[in-house]
Amino acid sequence: MRLFTTILGLRCYLDSCRFKRHDLERSGSYPEVATPLEIGFVPTMGALHAGHLSLIQRARKENKIVVVSIFVNPLQFAPTEDFQRYPRTLKQDQTLCEQAHVDALFVPDAEELGLIKRMTNGEWRSRSVSEGVMANSELKTPNSKLKTQNSKLKTQNSKHSLRERYANKTQNSKLTQVLPPTSLTSELCGRSRPEHFQGVATIVTKLLNIVQPTRAYFGQKDAQQLAVIRQLVMDLNLPVEIVGCAIAREPSGLALSSRNQYLSGTEREQAAMIYRALQQASSAFQAGERLGSKLIGAVKAMLTTAPNLIPEYVELVHPMTMTPLTQIEDTGLLAVAARIGSTRLIDNVLLSDRQPIVAIDGPAGAGKSTVARLVAQTLGLVYLDTGAMYRALTWLVMQSGIAIDDEPAIAELVSQCQIEFREQGTGNKDQEGKDLNSKLKTQNSKLKTQNSKLKTSTPSLASSAIFVNGQEVTQAIRSLEVTSQVSAIAAQPAVRWALVRQQQLYGKHGGIVIEGRDIGTNVFPDAELKIFLTASVQERARRRQRDLQDQGIGDVNLGKLEQSIYDRDRKDSTRSLAPLCKADDAIELITDGLTIQAVIDQIVERYNATIQF
Repeated sequence: MRLFTTILGLRCYLDSCRFKRHDLERSGSYPEVATPLEIGFVPTMGALHAGHLSLIQRARKENKIVVVSIFVNPLQFAPTEDFQRYPRTLKQDQTLCEQAHVDALFVPDAEELGLIKRMTNGEWRSRSVSEGVMANSELKTPNSKLKTQNSKLKTQNSKHSLRERYANKTQNSKLTQVLPPTSLTSELCGRSRPEHFQGVATIVTKLLNIVQPTRAYFGQKDAQQLAVIRQLVMDLNLPVEIVGCAIAREPSGLALSSRNQYLSGTEREQAAMIYRALQQASSAFQAGERLGSKLIGAVKAMLTTAPNLIPEYVELVHPMTMTPLTQIEDTGLLAVAARIGSTRLIDNVLLSDRQPIVAIDGPAGAGKSTVARLVAQTLGLVYLDTGAMYRALTWLVMQSGIAIDDEPAIAELVSQCQIEFREQGTGNKDQEGKDLNSKLKTQNSKLKTQNSKLKTSTPSLASSAIFVNGQEVTQAIRSLEVTSQVSAIAAQPAVRWALVRQQQLYGKHGGIVIEGRDIGTNVFPDAELKIFLTASVQERARRRQRDLQDQGIGDVNLGKLEQSIYDRDRKDSTRSLAPLCKADDAIELITDGLTIQAVIDQIVERYNATIQF
């Protein structure tokens, strides 16, 4: 692991990684279409715990390079808050990052990030560990000579803390800051911490610009922060994917937080009541309760059983806009902030009325497409044919006369095209067609969650046609010409990025079955049911041999088929773009010796068990 305290050092390191990859691609070491170096970024304020580590682990799984930053951000603390006593455990954090196989740890100080003047009377300012500015003498480095000068840096505990100095409006006005929409910051934590999210948005934007990651990882516990960051990334057109990760909890259910170490044993026990109260409301929601007043009331009633727990707010809001909700129509965020002693804690739960999503991943030749189609038909769900989407775009590229390797032109095309699934028989008249996303929304609003396993009128792919920009291409995309070019188109990062987002739009209201290589880890990481469908190389080779024989190709060497499948597995698992990956919470089904019907029966059984509350 490399340690950096300066922007220049970190950027130099990341540039060297990018250039090294570029050289390998030019030398032929990367046979695929050239893709950007995938960098995962986990910004933290240190005092790392299992929640932070879960973010790092996910970043490690999804990226080639993982960068973690540690910076106690003075801008997000009010003068009366706990900036001075916020836990600082740099040596322990460094050890944890090393154990988690982080590639680069970035520990800037406030001067490095431009929050205070770097020089005073021509000399470098002393940097205070107590003020969130980590002296290099605390940092383990391979060069012991760094300790000599850094050991002279003194810890300053003056009355005028960095937070207090920075809170001064005159100094504040000298820094360009990011102002999130008031609609996102005026509710929940924003009422008691009016400048908090401005401080968060400013520093996160600076860090994203410094690191320039492919993906940045944030915990769902700070749901309002997550919504603010997603909005600023969208509004400022920052080229980064924001990944929200599930809340990590202690065995008692208490959400993990660096501030938990402030709690005494008794306080920790009472603090766990926050999660139990949220679970009580979740149970009511699952039983059919949709009124915000009832759900909020259920939480407040339980919180009263912990006498030292003082609620600051219990509210129901939309998870993306933070708009207060009186009733849940689709999805709601039930959020709590409470104080116990001098410690402020937050927690939340997402309440979603959507139908389950079934994500089926697995290696080539495992029968994913066939099984996914039949599972969708059996359950009355939509089979979202992602392969057809890539074929449709390939057809459009060819019709437009664009060269297959003209990635910028294809990126321009895919960002503007509209791919729709419609019921068969609607023709290409817009007024007659009803895309599946609209149908899913209509159907979902009519169904009760508890009986969503019953048959519905939702069409499967067998009764759907595919349209591109209003033109039906259901048969045209199956041509040999399209088939010969679709792999080259699908391998392009811009194409993948755009079509994954279209797939996520279709899945917004649930009720779909979708298969691929990384559906459960990347496309729908929140899918209610994740299946990893696989079979031994030998079994898949035998199946392929039978298929070829059925097509009249009788003389097929089984050993060569096995080697081909083995090579394909290795390629799919190590590819830089959308690698084959089993989600941690996926159910693995090994299909050796099983009939297709037996596999379908197992998945349907798992589905029915998943939606039982």
